[in-house]
Amino acid sequence: MKVTQGREYQALSINRPALGNMPPRDFVERLHNALSVVAPKGLKHVQTMACGSCSNENAYKVIFIWYNSKIRKGKAFTEEELQQCLVNKGPACPDLSMMSFKGGFHGRTFGCLATTHTKAVHKRDVPSMDWPVASFPQYKYPLEQNVDHNAKEDVRCLQEVQSLFDAYQKKGRPVAGVVVEPIQAEGGDNHGSPRFFQELQRIVKKNGAALLIDEVQTGMGATGTIWAHEQLGLDSPPDIVTFSKKMMTGGYFYTDEMHLDEPYRIFNTWLGDPTKIMLLEETVKVIKRDNLLEVVKDSADALEEGLLDIQNSFPKLISNSRGRGTFRAFDLPTTESRDKFINEIRNAGVQMGGSGTHSVRLRPALIFQRHHAEQFLDIATSVLKKF
Repeated sequence: MKVTQGREYQALSINRPALGNMPPRDFVERLHNALSVVAPKGLKHVQTMACGSCSNENAYKVIFIWYNSKIRKGKAFTEEELQQCLVNKGPACPDLSMMSFKGGFHGRTFGCLATTHTKAVHKRDVPSMDWPVASFPQYKYPLEQNVDHNAKEDVRCLQEVQSLFDAYQKKGRPVAGVVVEPIQAEGGDNHGSPRFFQELQRIVKKNGAALLIDEVQTGMGATGTIWAHEQLGLDSPPDIVTFSKKMMTGGYFYTDEMHLDEPYRIFNTWLGDPTKIMLLEETVKVIKRDNLLEVVKDSADALEEGLLDIQNSFPKLISNSRGRGTFRAFDLPTTESRDKFINEIRNAGVQMGGSGTHSVRLRPALIFQRHHAEQFLDIATSVLKKF
């Protein structure tokens, strides 16, 4: 609240600047204090955007520009080719593709929608591109009791990824990039193992494509680290990481290789909102001051233990408790029973949401503490007793 009462914040709220043309005098410093200080390792560049969808949409453009530039090997387009691209034809308008995963959600804008695969209501009646869609691992829980099955799931999905690279190369629509969430946060809270993501990155690199990690939902600490992909043990940083939601502003971090020298390739009127950067700057300070990542880890321990106890107490209702940090989920037998649980627990004072067809997702704030977890577990138990 203190930030919003300041003269600068109020001035920027009333006279919102077009950041691409007229950023505030101290904007670069604020970007450093709010974003560079939490940048994923190896990604020193950042571009702000207004939301998660436009973050992914523009990140896709960066990947396509990067990939097509590699193919051209520095050769400039002719005037004829430049005119052709204005009517969606010719080599300056390449037939490239972006690979995504079943159950993934990356937004509802046109390009993002081609990589979103959760609900038909998002996609019906809207034309889309012929881009490859791979299977994402479907694990059995508890993980320690299903090691062989889950390892085979990793292999199956990774083989499919390589097969799609090959198939789309043959059809003349090569894969320029692969977009994936560390946790499929809309499509059922589906997790991939560190091994899956490590091998996926190796396949992507082998095929000369870029890896985009979509942390729009998982970023900013809920998994116990600022970025969920920090826990995956990747060989090297991903090429691009997108963010929004808890970050207050949208945008993406990217490597040196993804940097575009030519201006106006990535551009829109606002390119984000400087007031959100001011709020994020203060939020980052509070996270560090109050040691909120440790708070998340402590409350996560309580949640994990308590949800497993509930699962053991109600084995016919609750299954597949899973998660990283407080970014957790569990399943009910059907969509109907899941929706009933969400309605009943809301009436008991807890706001929750669904994920996928029959999962319930937990997305508490970073200030959610152990005693809050215990209150939630008591309420959830009382609701389940009435089923």
